[in-house]
Amino acid sequence: MINVTKSYLPDLQTYLKTIEGIWQNHHLTNRGPLVQKLEKDICHKLNLNNLLYVSNGTIAIQLAIKALNISGEVITTPFSYVATTTSILWENCKPVFCDINPHTLCIDADKLESLISPATTAILATHVYGIPCDVEKIEALAKKHNLKVIYDAAHAFGVTYKNQSILSYGDISTCSFHATKLFHTVEGGSVTAKDADVFKTLTLYHSFGHLGDDYYTMGINGKNSEFHAAMGLCNLPMLDTLMASRKKSSELYSSLLSGVNISRPQIPADTQYNYAYYPVVFESEKVLLNVKETLFKNGINTRRYFYPSLNKLPYLSETNACPVSEDIAKRVLCLPLYFEIEEEIINRVCKIITVTI
Repeated sequence: MINVTKSYLPDLQTYLKTIEGIWQNHHLTNRGPLVQKLEKDICHKLNLNNLLYVSNGTIAIQLAIKALNISGEVITTPFSYVATTTSILWENCKPVFCDINPHTLCIDADKLESLISPATTAILATHVYGIPCDVEKIEALAKKHNLKVIYDAAHAFGVTYKNQSILSYGDISTCSFHATKLFHTVEGGSVTAKDADVFKTLTLYHSFGHLGDDYYTMGINGKNSEFHAAMGLCNLPMLDTLMASRKKSSELYSSLLSGVNISRPQIPADTQYNYAYYPVVFESEKVLLNVKETLFKNGINTRRYFYPSLNKLPYLSETNACPVSEDIAKRVLCLPLYFEIEEEIINRVCKIITVTI
């Protein structure tokens, strides 16, 4: 079976050499030297002022909500992975869904203001598939209404917008380093904050709220291990190569599917994209299901990413309609894309789609 993604793995000997020191210092976790080096190297690579390496991307969002003292209503996108919404719920806040832009599939910044109420404290938006949100409009609106902004940048590692890492936007940006991501540490994630004091709070929160025997605040265990950090240290130098390979494969997809009745999300100007995913939007859900089934019968696995629209989650006590997201979620499919995917596979996928449609 050809899967929709395949995790990049570094040379085994390179990884073994990286973890060799663990057997010498017996420092397995609790912010060891490899974790600290990974944080420093990512900051250098992406030109960030700070970055905290945590256990996963969901914990990253929960830490962000807590560190910014967010309560009440949080305006968010219905078109994202479920962790975006459930993190809001988990922190006892109320998600208010803002529909998406039909071209970028990110939260529609022009629809945000009408959803702001006296209970609104924050905006939590996702850079969907690594495509930047309209960060200028969101920032202006947040300043006008004194709202905090968190970006779920789980898909956006390596993306730059106007020559800045997309992680540098918002009060806090979170990222996921899950094994399925472009850059991964098997399991992991990160938070980066604009304000130095907020970053200190994040650091305390992710490590039980204390430093040594000095206790400052409540906290949780959001730390990650030396073994996970070692995987990140091996993979980080490959980032540009990984993106270049995915770009080449994405361009081949686009060329072969140019005459097919599908649409693709638009990348904003001034964006250096990371080619994390290759989503296509079909004419109808019926066509999508037929294509997906036919590909699967031919040994090719795809993913309805994202489905369903999150405002339709069955455990929401309150929700609101988001017709664009609800429509797109029924028609979008991510095709196989990973480092050095064979051209023959892409040709086969495109041929099946062309014939099936």
